Amino acid sequence: MTSDDSARQGQQGQARTIETHAVLAPERVEAVLDLLAEAARHDGQQAVSEQGRLQLRGGRRTGVSHLLLTAGDDLVGYAQLEDTDPVEAPAAELVVHPAHRGRGHGRALGAALLAASGKRLRVWAHGGHAAARHLAQVLGLTLFRELRQMRRPLTDLDLPDPALPPGVAVRAFVPGADDTAWLAVNAAAFAHHPEQGSLTQRDLDDRKAEPWFDPAGFFLAERTADGTVIGFHWTKVHAEEQLGEVYVVGVAPDAQGGGLGRSLTTIGLRHLAAQGIPTAMLYVDADNKAAVTVYERLGFTTYETDLMYRTET
Repeated sequence: MTSDDSARQGQQGQARTIETHAVLAPERVEAVLDLLAEAARHDGQQAVSEQGRLQLRGGRRTGVSHLLLTAGDDLVGYAQLEDTDPVEAPAAELVVHPAHRGRGHGRALGAALLAASGKRLRVWAHGGHAAARHLAQVLGLTLFRELRQMRRPLTDLDLPDPALPPGVAVRAFVPGADDTAWLAVNAAAFAHHPEQGSLTQRDLDDRKAEPWFDPAGFFLAERTADGTVIGFHWTKVHAEEQLGEVYVVGVAPDAQGGGLGRSLTTIGLRHLAAQGIPTAMLYVDADNKAAVTVYERLGFTTYETDLMYRTET
């Protein structure tokens, strides 16, 4: 598709161009993925979230746009803007190739995002690096959310046996058969969460198609009386890093407060440890004190923090 927005600026003898696309051709997707991989090798972490990478590869998405920054013939920057939340400002992620940093490209992408969002914007800074904090300040954005990555070793895992509430059993997720039930309990458990609670069948299908997906590590808690799914723990294994993830734990509102979330977490951690995975990680909002406390009691400590900035409201 041809670009629907373009901005040009001379830079060290090269024309800087920012094009905005609703969908990217396969060769451009590959070029962006190469850029993201190089940035991840340099920074030690991904600049664009899993959801963002799925939306990059998954074809046209309502409310999602892709900004490509080129200098001369080189793709040196990428940003993704998602405007799907009916209440919150559009959310963005951006990255500049490590070899082309310090030349104003990040600021140019940020300015383009502000223009595209009508100066109503939220931006993730994964890892909260100093350069990202500086860029947020330059763009006039303020910090409003902290997402912690927490980790704990799984070697010699010693946790109390999970104590499930009466009338509750845990089993593995069955792809296809359990999709609707899981989407419903996920939406209820994360009604307050702008990303997780809005997952759709397409989002679930995208994840089921990923190489890491393993239904044996996707645990559902259900009431034995009627089979109603009331909670879940979806684990994930990052094979290359030999890192297990508490991908998401959720409990239906009417089943909270009885220790089900902790029991599900323990079941998932034991599953990861049984596969010989040495370390587990998870993400949790820093202001979710109850969840942070649960994870700290399970032996997790903060490893790094992702920051989200936004325009003043």
